[in-house]
Amino acid sequence: MRVTKSMLNKELQSSYWILKASSKLLMNNLGVRLLNMNSARLRGKNIEGLHCEERFIDSRNGGRKIRIRIFKPLNSTQKLPGMLYIHGGGYMIGSPEEFLSVIKKFIAAKPCIIIAPDYRKSDEAPYPAAFNDCYDTLLWANENQEALGIVSEKLIVAGHSAGGGLTAAVTLKATDTGDVKIAFQIPIYPMLDDRQNSESAKDNNAPNWDSKSNKLGWAKYLSGLTDIPVYAAPSRNKNYLKLPPTISFVGDVEPFRDETIAYVENLKKAGIPVTFKLFKGCFHAFEILFPNLEISKEAWSFLLTSYAQYIDEYIYNS
Repeated sequence: MRVTKSMLNKELQSSYWILKASSKLLMNNLGVRLLNMNSARLRGKNIEGLHCEERFIDSRNGGRKIRIRIFKPLNSTQKLPGMLYIHGGGYMIGSPEEFLSVIKKFIAAKPCIIIAPDYRKSDEAPYPAAFNDCYDTLLWANENQEALGIVSEKLIVAGHSAGGGLTAAVTLKATDTGDVKIAFQIPIYPMLDDRQNSESAKDNNAPNWDSKSNKLGWAKYLSGLTDIPVYAAPSRNKNYLKLPPTISFVGDVEPFRDETIAYVENLKKAGIPVTFKLFKGCFHAFEILFPNLEISKEAWSFLLTSYAQYIDEYIYNS
């Protein structure tokens, strides 16, 4: 899908050329290394007005200790919903600290306790390293609900982009095994399909994340694999019956459009409650890059209102 400037939402058109230029950083190994060096500089950054912790928990699969961040409201006297939040970055870049604005918005919209793993990136170790780190963090959160002050047996899993793909994968395994009860999941424009053969994924030249970035991200994450498991690429899953209620959205000019739509349609066919919205003229991560635009405010309102409603329905009232 070829994307021209005129196809973008009018508010986003002014950013077209600068994002086209800057996104070239994601298309080579040097750019990935530079972006991860920048992520490392943010390590340990906190959110003013919240209780913020850094901990290291054991890997259950022979990996290094997993660095996690914990964020929660100050002086909370009651148990709150617990959320595993998984940051994005094409499976190859990023850290929880780069998504502090997202974490802050979730907690402000409806108080919760967020556990965010700094999972291994594909440059360090390909699949299943990131998946294992995220799943181990989910198991740790589930086992430590009382100490964390989390409402028991009703965890939320959420994430953007590759974090959305990991959200879908972690949730799938948790429901397959029955290891953890997931109240609902929030995979936002998730990176789900390694085959990259949908109309929106093929030959996509949209700003910020395009087919070249996508190809690099999947190649690094799946390096060395011949048979691709569903926990690596959740679009390969065929059984949606056990999955929990789901919130998602995606822009209509980005590579993940078709795989996101296919995912939510499969959930609906399986009878799973879904709240979904397609944003016309929007490229990947538009609402994070430009949160003050009206189209971005609309996306944030959709997400946070749905999230608050789901907490009431599937955690407090279920």
